[in-house]
Amino acid sequence: MPALTPTRPAAAGMLAAALLTSLGATASPVNVTVTDMAGKPLADAAVYVIVKGQPAATTSATAEIGQRERQFVPSVTVIQTGTSVSFPNFDTVRHHVYSFAPIRSFELKLYAGTPAKPVVFDKPGTAALGCNVHDRMSAWVHVVDTPIFAKTDARGEATLDVPAGQHLLRAWHFSQGETGLPAEAPLTVGASGGRGALRLQAGS
Repeated sequence: MPALTPTRPAAAGMLAAALLTSLGATASPVNVTVTDMAGKPLADAAVYVIVKGQPAATTSATAEIGQRERQFVPSVTVIQTGTSVSFPNFDTVRHHVYSFAPIRSFELKLYAGTPAKPVVFDKPGTAALGCNVHDRMSAWVHVVDTPIFAKTDARGEATLDVPAGQHLLRAWHFSQGETGLPAEAPLTVGASGGRGALRLQAGS
């Protein structure tokens, strides 16, 4: 599944391609599976690769988290550090979007339409979102320091294009909450690609 339902996939692809060009490498597909400790597939898990020898990467990409039928859409967003996120309100009622997360605290007070300024997420980590008017509304933003990332599908699977070499695979699921640390494991990628699997101590 594409990493950024709310972000323009082409932009993410170009960033990954730029990274590979700088490495002088060709991307190979890596299939990743994320499950809980009982082996149950975890959908909407963030999966990403830290490429060995590469510094943290930022971007000027954009993304969108809308509000429809008094819900955040999508409920889980994975973005790269530096991404600007807009919060358009498509409902007929006003919303008050906020986050108290250490990586990005903000408030968009009662509004309709789209706020004039997007929110820039410039630190890695997780931000829980809420609405100060509708308590049942919640969403998650997971920010990563790499352009190689995706979000798992209903089978707990995702495919990443990764250069050959020894890297680090990480995964995070929203059931871990805002302070939950991603699971990680070494990842070996050959010329024909590779496979990765991570189990998370996911909450209820």
